[in-house]
Formats: sequence, C-alpha cells, structure tokens
Amino acid sequence: MGITLGMTALITVMSVMNGFQKEVRSRILGVASHVQIVSYQGNLRHWQQTADEASKHPQVEAAAPYVSAQGMLSHNQVVQGVVVRGVLPVMENKVADFAQTMINGDLNNLQPGEFGIVIGMELARSMGTFVGDKIVLISPQGQVTPAGILPRLKQFTVVGIFEVGHYEYDSGLVLIHMFDAQKLYRMENDDVSGVRLKLNDLFQAPKVVGELPAMLTTDSYISDWTKQHANYFRAIQIEKRMLSLILALIIAVAAFNIVSTLVMAVTDKESDIAILRTLGASPRSIMKIFIVQGTFIGVFGTLLGVTGGLLLAYNVGEVVAFIESLFHVQFLSREIYYISTIPTDPQMTDITTVAVTSFVLSLLATIYPSYRASKVNPAEALRYE
Repeated sequence: MGITLGMTALITVMSVMNGFQKEVRSRILGVASHVQIVSYQGNLRHWQQTADEASKHPQVEAAAPYVSAQGMLSHNQVVQGVVVRGVLPVMENKVADFAQTMINGDLNNLQPGEFGIVIGMELARSMGTFVGDKIVLISPQGQVTPAGILPRLKQFTVVGIFEVGHYEYDSGLVLIHMFDAQKLYRMENDDVSGVRLKLNDLFQAPKVVGELPAMLTTDSYISDWTKQHANYFRAIQIEKRMLSLILALIIAVAAFNIVSTLVMAVTDKESDIAILRTLGASPRSIMKIFIVQGTFIGVFGTLLGVTGGLLLAYNVGEVVAFIESLFHVQFLSREIYYISTIPTDPQMTDITTVAVTSFVLSLLATIYPSYRASKVNPAEALRYE
C-alpha cells in the first residue's frame, strides 16, 4: 500500500504539472511565434522574399510579417505602456490563434487606413475601454516642431478585444494593421520588423532554426520559442522535478518498509529457516525465497500504483470538482489563474520512469533481508527449540 500510494501521488502530480505546462505553452504560443526571423540591420527589407524562402522548409506551415514597436495608450486620463504589433490579419490568423481568443470584435476588422486597434481584455478593463471607443496611441518617435520635439499621436478606434489567458499579453499587447504601423513609425512600405513562422511540430523549432540560415539569402537572426520564453518553461520544469523528487521519497519510505517487513519475517521464521537448512536447503535457495516475497510486494504495489495513478490522473478534474462542491471552495479562481479547471497530461515516459524506479527500489530492498536469512545458523536458531 505504501508503494501504491506513493506511485499514485507521483503519477498524478507529474501529470498535472505536464498539463499546466501544456496549457501555458498553448496560451503563449497562441499569440507568440514558433520561429522568428529579424534582421541584424534593424528593419527587415523585402519580407516577401524572406517569407517565401522560409516557407520552403518542410516544417514551416505558415509565415507572416509583423511590425513591433513600443507605444503608450491614453484613454479616460489613463495611460498605459504597451507593445504595438502591426499585422496583416489574413496572414496573422495562419501563424497565431487570435481568432479563437477574440471575445468581442474580429481581427479582420483591422483595415488599412482606418486605424483600428485590437487590445487585450486586461488592458481594456484597466482603461475602461470597449469596442467602438476612441483611444490615442502615442509613439515614442518624436517629430521636430518649432516648439521642440513632440511625440507623435494618433487616434485609433477599438475594433476588437482578445483574451489569451496570459497576463503579459492581455495587459500589454495591442494589434493594429501593418500598414498603419508603418505609417505611425515612419517605415518604408516594404520594411517590417521581422517574419513570424508557424511550424507543423513546435518541438522541432530548434532544429528548424539551425537549418533555416542556409535557405535564406538575407543576413538574419533567427530565434525560436524555446529561447524567447525559456524562463517560463524552465521554471515549470524545475518545479516538476522538485515535486517529483519530494514525492519519490514516499516510494523510498515504502521500500524501506519492505526492508523492515522482511527483516521481521526473517527474525520470526528463523527456526523454520533452520529446519529447511537441516533438510538440505542451500543458502541461495533461502535467499531466493525472501527475494521472491519482496519482489511480489514490489510488483503488485507497482501495478496497483500505476492503475491508481492513471485513474486519478485522467479524472483529477472530476475529483477536484467533487471536493469543491462538497466543501464549497474553489481551488483555481479564474480571475486569478485564468484556468478554472486542473489540466492533466499523463505521459508514458513519466509513468514508465516511476514504475521502473519503484520496482528497482523494491528489488534492492530485498537484498539485505534475504542475505541475512541465508546466513541463519541452524544450530543457533534451534538451540532453544
């Protein structure tokens, strides 16, 4: 039971951590890029050529240009610093999931020359902005006037609100049409900040980054999501490893209990062991008896642990919902965590690692008691019988 409970807890926790990692990754990469191409010289010129060349890679599913710059939004006497991303709506929908995150309006409402803007839900809430409102975007690039250098201002109309579920984007990212961004930030019509790529398999991003330079004619810097958001996923991975290590101690305690149990069995059965020895049993056969006993404990504990862990991992959402309704509590408030249910993602590699580790510890735990049983002296054991 100790091995079973330890394995069940470890498999469930690792599955939940995998689920959270998958959820965060999907939310971030829903608006970020799998691969990003920028120029060493600043603005990337002839982006169509770069996008066409990159699209020839078999892993590249879609490509889209973008203009990225800093800005400040002003509305109702509230000023907020933001990252401005100029996009082509049709192409942007192929590399990002804004269409699924829009809660009001549509990304396709961004039309060149109309100066529409799409903002995040947290930003809209903090500034008291709704679809249809006018909002002022302030560019840090000043213009020279007789009165001195003044910032450039442009009034935009809110045409959509999105909610990614990640605070960094919901509160600090705004989208405008790429042509409007080029006008606001005084860029040439063929100049962009870079090209974003979507891959068929996002885990192939580092490999694609290594292969793309040979396919591009422009001198570009290429990065992928594993570098751009490394801190998020590294933090989750470290938490997963630390929790796994702590919970693995439960299995270690269970293995120690096997040692204690078998040692007590050896002490209790010394006379029986001695009789078997006098009947011709070898020390090795006595040792095998207790190894088999401990192995059976490990095997059945491991099987029950894997079964219990899988059942709980796949139904952890229902279990948590039942506990919440029973005690009238809420573990994950959507207003705080953006996730109202506990995600889970059981992976066979984790389950196999836990099962093998548990079985090996159980097997190792049988060595000392079995060795002690094989060394029982029949004469000493039967002296007082």
